[in-house]
Amino acid sequence: MSKVFPRAGRGRVLSGAAGVVVLGLLLWWLLPLGEEPPSGAVTLSTGTTSGVYYEYGSRLRNELAEDMPDLDVDLTASNGSQENVARVAAGQADFAIAAADAVETYEAQHTDATARLRGVARLYDDYVQLVVPRDSAVRSVADLKGRTVATGLARSGVRLIAERVLRAAGLDPAKDITAMAEGIDTGPEQLRQGRIDAFFWSGGVPTAGLQDLANRFTFRFVPIGPELVAKMHEQDDATGYYRATNMPESAYPTIQNGATVPTIAVSNLLITRADMDPRLTEWLTRTVIKSRDGIGRHVHSAQLVDLRTAIYTDPLPLHEGAKRYYKSVKP
Repeated sequence: MSKVFPRAGRGRVLSGAAGVVVLGLLLWWLLPLGEEPPSGAVTLSTGTTSGVYYEYGSRLRNELAEDMPDLDVDLTASNGSQENVARVAAGQADFAIAAADAVETYEAQHTDATARLRGVARLYDDYVQLVVPRDSAVRSVADLKGRTVATGLARSGVRLIAERVLRAAGLDPAKDITAMAEGIDTGPEQLRQGRIDAFFWSGGVPTAGLQDLANRFTFRFVPIGPELVAKMHEQDDATGYYRATNMPESAYPTIQNGATVPTIAVSNLLITRADMDPRLTEWLTRTVIKSRDGIGRHVHSAQLVDLRTAIYTDPLPLHEGAKRYYKSVKP
């Protein structure tokens, strides 16, 4: 005996159809790019283990393992952007995270780099953070004269920016301060113990190393105003990637007490070489974009990875594989 079902109203039909469309789009977004995921082994160069580069890279490796289970991703620590660019260019790493200014600086120093390096995605912005004890007499960058200052590890992006900031403030990094090669892994503790007067850091916010310091020591940020950024732009072409901004008040709530901090931002790029396999790079690019929310729940900076801005990897042209992915999802 047949049953008579109630006739669906127009609204219900449209709603059902919309659901099918949404489900179809979701499946399209998640479907693999080919019958079999790429396999093999690649090296991803990140940063110090206390920094955002390393944390982001660690979680991206987990996402890649889900999408490409037969791809072995070797995650390596480094001193930061300058070392990462050099590693990729020399074939010592296949992919790396690096700030745009470090990429431009490397290209200016190595005329053949433009032919070898490619961009995969613009990721998130780094914020320059100049940290001093709360009771310090240092109120401006110029006040660092005669003091002991951690300017970042050799071949790091921090070192590159710190020296440019100091010059913009009229200081000679080699003569006017006692420069210490400390990074985010050691700088906070050196500051807490009074062995240095200040340290520079450039990274996504919040950075775990500074969050940990905030739980044990009261510090504050020295503002880096737009007038210094304007002077930095006069130094060389790479400084054009710096822009004046404010570090959001939510970065370190217990330290900032609701106040923003004038500073500098520079974009981070995921980079590779021109000869990297296009199919593998296409898959990897897709994982970078679709894992934003998952990684972003743990690495706040990753929430800023966006399909609309990821294609802007200046000064590097997009890798062919990344280009294929972006074209495939273009409206």
